[in-house]
Amino acid sequence: MRDFHHPGRSAVYAVGGICATSHPVAASVGLQMLQRGGNAVDAAIAAAATLTICEPHMCALGGDAFALVKPAGSEAVVGLNGSGRAPAGLDAAGLRARGLGAIPPGGVESVTLPGAVDAFCALSERFGKLGLDAVLAPAIAHADEGVPVAPRVASDWARSADRLQGAARTHYLPGGDAPGVGTRFRAPGLAEVMRRIATRGRDGFYAGPVADDMLASLRVAGGTHTEADLAATRCDWTEPVVSDYRGATLLEHPPNGQGAAAALLLNILSHFDLAALDPLGAERAHLEAEATKLAYDARDRFIADPDHCTRLAHMLAPETAARLAGLIDLRRALPVPVAPATAAIHRDTVLVCAADRDGMAVSLIFSIFHSFGSGLASERYGILFQNRGAGFTLTHGHPNEAAGGKRPLHTIIPAMLAGDGRVSHVFGVMGGAYQCTGHARAVSNLRDYGMDVQAALDAPRSFATDGVLEIEAGYAPAVRDRLAALGHAVVMRPDPLGGGQIIAIDHERGVLIGGSDPRKDGYAAGF
Repeated sequence: MRDFHHPGRSAVYAVGGICATSHPVAASVGLQMLQRGGNAVDAAIAAAATLTICEPHMCALGGDAFALVKPAGSEAVVGLNGSGRAPAGLDAAGLRARGLGAIPPGGVESVTLPGAVDAFCALSERFGKLGLDAVLAPAIAHADEGVPVAPRVASDWARSADRLQGAARTHYLPGGDAPGVGTRFRAPGLAEVMRRIATRGRDGFYAGPVADDMLASLRVAGGTHTEADLAATRCDWTEPVVSDYRGATLLEHPPNGQGAAAALLLNILSHFDLAALDPLGAERAHLEAEATKLAYDARDRFIADPDHCTRLAHMLAPETAARLAGLIDLRRALPVPVAPATAAIHRDTVLVCAADRDGMAVSLIFSIFHSFGSGLASERYGILFQNRGAGFTLTHGHPNEAAGGKRPLHTIIPAMLAGDGRVSHVFGVMGGAYQCTGHARAVSNLRDYGMDVQAALDAPRSFATDGVLEIEAGYAPAVRDRLAALGHAVVMRPDPLGGGQIIAIDHERGVLIGGSDPRKDGYAAGF
C-alpha cells in the first residue's frame, strides 16, 4: 500500500469493468461503453477513436494498431496485427540511388498504408457487442464539439508543431499556433470520416471519398500510393509470443512488433537476483541497461516483417538469453553492441487497456510513430499519415530492408501476463523504442518487487539508448553518480519516459484493479 503522506494516486478497484487510457476523456468514453452493456473490445475501440481527437499527435486514423484479446470464457489469447504495409512502389535501391542512407521520417517515402481502421473493424466484428455506430458515436461527438487540450498534450503539441507540413498545419495549428492548455480542439473532418466508418465499416475509409482524399494528398506529396495498395490493406490474426518470467507467463505480440525483444530482455534479467536489489538503486538500473543493449541488438538484427523474420526461435531460446547474460559485467557498462539497423525509433503512441465483468480483457496499442507521424495530412479531412516506413532500414539484404508490400519493424507492443493458466494482467508501456525496456521494468516491478499496478507505473525509469543512459528525475543523485562510475554516460531526461496502463485481474475475489501512468494526462476509470 502506498504512503498516503506523499502525493500520488491509488490503483482503481472495480467489479463491472475498467478502461485505462492516457487521457481522461477517452477513459470516460471507454467506461461509458462498459456501463451501457458493451464489452472490453467496445470500450477499447471507443477510447482509441476518441484519442485521435484528444491526442492527435500520438495517434490517428492514418496510423496502425496492434491488440491482444482475451475473450470472455476462454484463456486462449488472440493477437491482431493491424499494421499497414509499404506501397508497392517503394524501392530501397531507388532510395539509395538518391543518396539516402535512411528513409526520411518527414517525407512521403515514410508513409505506410494505415492499418488501424481495418483492425478496429475486425475487432468489432469478431468480438464487439455494440456495433461500430454506437462505439464511434462518442468520438464523433467530441470531434464535432471539441475537446479541451490537456496539459501534457499541450506541451507535446507545441514541441512538435514544426513537424507539421501543408494541409496538416491548417488542420492541427488552428490560428497558426499549437493550441494551449484548455483550448478546445475541433476536428469536423475526422468526425465525417468516422461517420462513414460507422455506417459503412472499412469501406467507409478504404474506398470512396475518404480514400480519394488520402491518395490524392499523398500523390501531391510525391507518394507512390495507389487504390490497389489501400484496398489490399488487411489486418491479420496472430498467436502471441510466449515466454516465462519468475513463474509468470508473458504474452507479447509477434513480429513485426518488437515484443520478442521484450521477452528476450526479461529472459536475460531472469539470470540475476533482481529481488535482492534496491528497486530504485544503481545496480538494478545497470543490469536493466546492459540487458537492454543486448536485447535491442538482437531486435535490430532479426525482427522484421513476419515473412522475413527467420530468427525468432533463436531470440527466444533459453540458451540465447543465458549466453547474453554471461556478457554482463556487474562492475562496468558494456559498449553499445552495434549502431541500430533500424533508422528511426521514436516514442509517440497511445495504449488502451480494458477489462469487463465477463472476463474479456484487451490491450490495444495505436500509433502514428513520430509526433504527428510524417507531418503530412490529407487535404479535405485532415487524416494524419503515419511515418512507420522510417522503421525500415535501407541496408541491402537486411530482413527489415524497405520494399513494397512489406511491413516495417514496429515499436508498438501490447502485452499480457498469465499465471496458473489464467490471464492476470493486461498491460503496455508507451514510448517508442523504450517499450521493451518498459515492459521488462513493469513486469519486474510486479513480480520481483510486489508492487501494485499503480506503483509499478509510478516508479522512476531509465533507458540505455544511442550510447547514453537516460534517467528520470526520480532517481537520487547518488544513484546517478554510481551509474556514471560504472561507465554509463548518464543523461537526465528533459521529459519523462513513455507512459503506460495496467489492469490486474483478481480471479479469487472477482475484482479488477487498474493503474494509469502519471506521466500522461489520463487515468483508469472503473465501476
